Amino acid sequence: MTSTADALQQRLSELESHLEQENPVLLSAVQSFRVLDRVAYRMGLMAPNQSFATQIPWWPLISILGTFSAGKSTFINYYLGHKLQRSGNQAVDDRFTVIVYSPEDISHTLPGVALDSDPRFPFFRMSHAIEEVAGGEGSRIDTYLQLKTCNSERLRGKIIIDSPGFDADAQRTGVLRITDHMIDLSDLVLVFFDARHPEPGAMRDTLKHLVSDTIKRADAGKFLYILNQLDSAAGEDNPEDVVAAWLRSIGEAGLTAGRFYTIYCPEVAIHIADEHRRKRFEKKRDEDLNDIYRRMEHVEVERAYRIIAALRKSVTEFTRDSVPLLQETMRRWRRRTLVTESVLLIGAVAGFMTWSLQANHWQGMTYHAEWLELVKSIPWGVMGLEGALLVLAILIHFAIRHLAALSLMHWLRKRVEKINPPGNVVAAFKNNTRFWRPVILGRPFGWGRKTRTELDEVLQSCESYIQTLNERFTNPNRSKG
Repeated sequence: MTSTADALQQRLSELESHLEQENPVLLSAVQSFRVLDRVAYRMGLMAPNQSFATQIPWWPLISILGTFSAGKSTFINYYLGHKLQRSGNQAVDDRFTVIVYSPEDISHTLPGVALDSDPRFPFFRMSHAIEEVAGGEGSRIDTYLQLKTCNSERLRGKIIIDSPGFDADAQRTGVLRITDHMIDLSDLVLVFFDARHPEPGAMRDTLKHLVSDTIKRADAGKFLYILNQLDSAAGEDNPEDVVAAWLRSIGEAGLTAGRFYTIYCPEVAIHIADEHRRKRFEKKRDEDLNDIYRRMEHVEVERAYRIIAALRKSVTEFTRDSVPLLQETMRRWRRRTLVTESVLLIGAVAGFMTWSLQANHWQGMTYHAEWLELVKSIPWGVMGLEGALLVLAILIHFAIRHLAALSLMHWLRKRVEKINPPGNVVAAFKNNTRFWRPVILGRPFGWGRKTRTELDEVLQSCESYIQTLNERFTNPNRSKG
């Protein structure tokens, strides 16, 4: 039977085979992830059945967020050319739907456990994250997630994630956790608003979560804000007022720059009797839809940069957070152990001297006592006494170092919770304080000059990967010809 560690290595090998033809730069990134994995294995910061490479999705991800009845499902169906998602004026689905390509003509819908248990998809072990913020909800993963397949060429090589209608006031904690996780992983995020409800001022909390909390991100450029179903405003005396109202509200939420799209789906559009107005609406709609589709089709570019950024972030946080925290904990452990042993030794010597002086065992600088003469009279008595004292000292030493390690666990867990370093620092500390590990070293096993050099080389490789991607997608040095 194949072990989980072997299965992991098999998945990484399959990923490398796939990337060898698709994107050699990302193939090199997988190999750099393997270097980081080996360092983490040696230091005990990661189990052999885990990998930093499996903590990020390797497929390009497009997430679609939006308010209730904002037309997200209709947009997806029109883009894919299949009536895959149910649509309507009311909320018709309260689960996140991960949509992937399938060569089969028939679409399949699979439960959330299919995503929660498969590391190839972006919601691997999502049930654990939900359980952390909403106790008891992790076991109900099927009520949060589902997987759908679709035979659409536009899905080849990418994943689309459709979210339930968003209302920050009424949203469950688990849904908000999944939403944030989905945003973090995505290469492109489409945020939909409904032009048929031009009262965005009443959606202050929702706008905060979908706009204010996103524009401060380093990757804010991956968000596209879309006012959908604008055809409903065609009958207004001044339809531009609808757009202006949304722009003001989004501006108040903090979005003062960036592209704001206005679209509607041609298949379900309201008939616009005025020909001049209809052509104006259609022209603007087609221009914005083409821009959105262009970003969706080029999401592979964002994916490549995201993965390199994730590699650099993993190595940086590993050397900046995980290793120093483990080193500091090891130093504290060594200090507590040595100080405690020193105090006990001094106390034992002081106690012995006090007792022996009171009992008049000393004659000048020479120690004479009846019990010692009795021990000497017994064959192997002195050696037996020395052996017993040595065994007692060893037992006390290991008891002290064990208690010193236990006394640090609460502090360490608090620090891990605060800074959330990569890898399992608690497990690594336990491994570094086992009985065969000398206290005097005071540094983590597997960490040294060679290891630092390996990680420095990975960081330097990240710069090389970025330059290669720049040359591939921008070619700044290529002369016109």
